[in-house]
Amino acid sequence: MGLFYTREDLVAEREAWQRSGKTVVFTNGCYDILHPGHVRTLENCKNLGDVLILALNSDASVRRIKGPSRPIIDERERAALACALEAVDAVVLFEEETPRELIAALLPDILVKGSDWSHWVAGREEVEAAGGRVVLLPLEPGYSTTATVEEILAQR
Repeated sequence: MGLFYTREDLVAEREAWQRSGKTVVFTNGCYDILHPGHVRTLENCKNLGDVLILALNSDASVRRIKGPSRPIIDERERAALACALEAVDAVVLFEEETPRELIAALLPDILVKGSDWSHWVAGREEVEAAGGRVVLLPLEPGYSTTATVEEILAQR
C-alpha cells in the first residue's frame, strides 16, 4: 500500500530512494473513476522499477482539463483509493495542468505515460536530460473513464 505525500516530503523521500539505489518510476493522471485499465497500467508501471509514484491531478486541475462536471470522485478519495493499490508506493497531488514542475523536482528514473500521449509527454526533457527514460505503455483496450461516465449518464 502506498503513502500520501506532500510535494516537499516526496522530494525528500525521492532523494532517500536514490541514495539507496532504488529505481523510481513516475506516472500521473486524473484517475477519476478507478477501473481495471488503471490497475493494470499501474501494475505494468511498477514492474519497471522499485518504487512507483502516482501523481494525481487535483480537483481544480481535473475541472480545467475535463470540464465542470468532473471529477466524479474528489481528490482525497482518489488519493485514498490509489494508496490502497498494491502497485502504488507513493501518491501526490498536483495543481497544474501538467506535472512538469513536479517531475522536474523529482527527476524519476523512468517516466511512464499511456501510448495515447506519444505526441507529447510533460517532463520528458527534464527526465531524459537527467539520464532517465520515458516509457509509453499501450492502453488497456475497452476502458475509459470518460466513456464510463457517458455510459452511466446515457442510462439515466
